[in-house]
Amino acid sequence: METNPVLLSNLSLSSDIPLYSQLVSIVKRNITAGTLNPGDLLPSEAELCKTFNVSRSTVRQAIGSLEADGLVVRKQGRGTFVAEPKMRRKTENVYSFTSEISAMGLTPSSTIIEFEVMTPTPDIVKVLELTTPDSNVYRFTRIRNVNGEPLILETSFYPQYIYPKLTRELLKTHSFYSLLYEVGVAPASAVDSYEAVTMGREEAELLDCKPGSSAFYVQRRTRTETGMIYEYTQSLIRADRVTLDIHLHKDGVSFTRSVDK
Repeated sequence: METNPVLLSNLSLSSDIPLYSQLVSIVKRNITAGTLNPGDLLPSEAELCKTFNVSRSTVRQAIGSLEADGLVVRKQGRGTFVAEPKMRRKTENVYSFTSEISAMGLTPSSTIIEFEVMTPTPDIVKVLELTTPDSNVYRFTRIRNVNGEPLILETSFYPQYIYPKLTRELLKTHSFYSLLYEVGVAPASAVDSYEAVTMGREEAELLDCKPGSSAFYVQRRTRTETGMIYEYTQSLIRADRVTLDIHLHKDGVSFTRSVDK
């Protein structure tokens, strides 16, 4: 029996890149190179932990990131498999800032400005479709950077019950999507609403722009396979750095974003 190609690579313990990110890169390289093909089985969590000498949490975080990108799919009781191309297309528009920016050959990073657990306002109760209005929600604001320069001012809301142990420190060191994957919460669809706006003084200062600069204001709601809304995000994107391309084709409409380098 041939050794799975993923197990032939190594992780660098001295690197500043988190171990889970290195593991994600290994799987992506094998998919791109064709040594892993659609339908191929990935090594088990136990095999990955043993080979790379990492914790199960690190492995699950990596697999969660790959699933969020639509590159792999879990099958209950059978394991994790490389996704078919049509399944990857299904998640192309499920936003992952890190994956989107990395795919452009740029370096993403985030700066946490605010983090709190709050009682939701009536508007947040409505947009998240909360059945118990007194349920607490996480609210955190981040600056999303590209190559060290601010690009997006992003405020996100999540029901606290989907991941009760989240802290500011944990958010600094982990992808929240990957943490949610560990508890079975994964994106299946999302709806974006774009609006052209001008930035006020505070927003402009945070994004290193002049007050009155143009921006895209984007609202996003993300659902699981069961239809549950678990994420509501408000983003302010610098319009001087981002271009939106709309693609019209016989199967529908899609779009891509590009960042000026």
